Amino acid sequence: MNRIAQLDLDRATGKTKQLLEQVQTEVEVVPNLFRVLGLSPAALDGYLNFGEALVEGSLTPKIREQIALVVAECNMCSYCLSEHTFIGVKVGLTEKDIADARHAKAAIRKTDAILKLARSIVVLRGEVSDADLNATRTSGVSDGEIVETVANVILNIFGNYVAHIARTVVDFPEVLPGNGNNYTP
Repeated sequence: MNRIAQLDLDRATGKTKQLLEQVQTEVEVVPNLFRVLGLSPAALDGYLNFGEALVEGSLTPKIREQIALVVAECNMCSYCLSEHTFIGVKVGLTEKDIADARHAKAAIRKTDAILKLARSIVVLRGEVSDADLNATRTSGVSDGEIVETVANVILNIFGNYVAHIARTVVDFPEVLPGNGNNYTP
């Protein structure tokens, strides 16, 4: 049960209503996390705008979802792990890609380096070593992509923490942290 109530869509007004209608138009539903964020129009607007800005970046939808998966796994966030597993399938990630991403692994060297960096950012609270940063660059990741990886990590941490604090009810096929291969579409 939620510790912070979800916004009833019928009671949404003003900017919140507009933003939630936009979400519904784009994804056909309003996920529970967005209903919690909708309690603060500023938080919902910031989250959506940050996410939209990153869509325009150089990281592909698959890589962004892989980052979301490793961050959710590191933060043991069942809500976001479930959501991004669901979305990951929609953007073309295989079951193996999803399981690997949760453990900061990928078959493509550059993606693997990005996921390892993302995990290090979470685990080390941003205090990534020179060796880790150099290994990321050696794998072909540009400084711009490093900054974008940080931005994607931060966006996902925000979602993870809101889901944790609110104890948001999972409204996707549930995936539990700790087991890299428990999703059934």
